[in-house]
Amino acid sequence: MIWNKRRRRVGKHDISSVLKSWEYDMRQDMMVRRVAGRDGRIKIQMRLDLGILQMEEEGRPDGKRPHGKESLLSYFENITVKMLKKYGTAADFTLDKDDCYALQQEGVQFYYRYLCFFQLGDYKRAERDTARNLRLFDFVKRFASDKHNIEEFEQYRPYVMMMNTRAKVLGALKSKDTTRAVSEINQGINKIETVYESDSLEIDHSETEIAFLKNWADEIIKRYTPTKKQRLFEELHTAVKNEEFERAAKIRDKINRMKG
Repeated sequence: MIWNKRRRRVGKHDISSVLKSWEYDMRQDMMVRRVAGRDGRIKIQMRLDLGILQMEEEGRPDGKRPHGKESLLSYFENITVKMLKKYGTAADFTLDKDDCYALQQEGVQFYYRYLCFFQLGDYKRAERDTARNLRLFDFVKRFASDKHNIEEFEQYRPYVMMMNTRAKVLGALKSKDTTRAVSEINQGINKIETVYESDSLEIDHSETEIAFLKNWADEIIKRYTPTKKQRLFEELHTAVKNEEFERAAKIRDKINRMKG
C-alpha cells in the first residue's frame, strides 16, 4: 500500500501525456506555440526532442525576479543608478566573474525566447528582447572587471544586432512599409560595420551578417517594390472603387498600350 501511494505520487509529475499530445517533428526547424498558463498569463513553449521548454511571455523568461527586480540586469542597473545619484559616479561598481556568468545565463534565456518570437511572427517582442541583450552587452562592457569576460559577450554582438535588425525589418514588411524595411537594413549594416571597425573583430564573421542583410535588401526591393504596371492596376482599382470612370478608362488605355 505504501509503495502504491509512492508510485501515484511520482506519476503525478510525469509529463508523458503532454509530450504525446504535441509530438516532436524533426522535419520542422522549430516547434513553438503560445498557451494560457494556470496563473492567467501567456506562456511560450518550444518543443524539443527530449521535452518542452516553457517561458514567460513578459519579464524574465523563467519567471524569476532576482532581488525583486525584473531581471538580474535590471538589478545591477538599479545599483549603478543609485550610486550615480548618491556619488555622482558609478565608476567603483564592477562585475566579477560570477556576476558575468549569471548575466550570461540570463541572456541565453532571452535568446531562446526571441527565437520563439520570430517563429511566432511576434516581431515587436523579438525586437524588444534582442535590444535587451544588446543593452546587456553594453552594461558588461562598461562594468566588467576582466577583459576576457567582456569578450565573452562581445563576440555575439554582431549576431544580435543582425537579429534586432531582422525584427525591425520583418515588422516593417508586416505593415507593408518597404521603404522603412530597406532603411532599417541599411542602418543595421552601418552599425555592424562600425562595431567591427571599432573593436577589430574578425572580418569573417562580419561578412556573414552583413552579406545576409545586403542580399536581403536586394531581395526585398525586387519582391516588394511594385512595377509601373502593378501601380497602374492599383490606380485602376481605386478609380473604379471611387466611381471615377473617366479616369479609370484612361488608366486602362495606358495598361493596354503597355501590353501592346
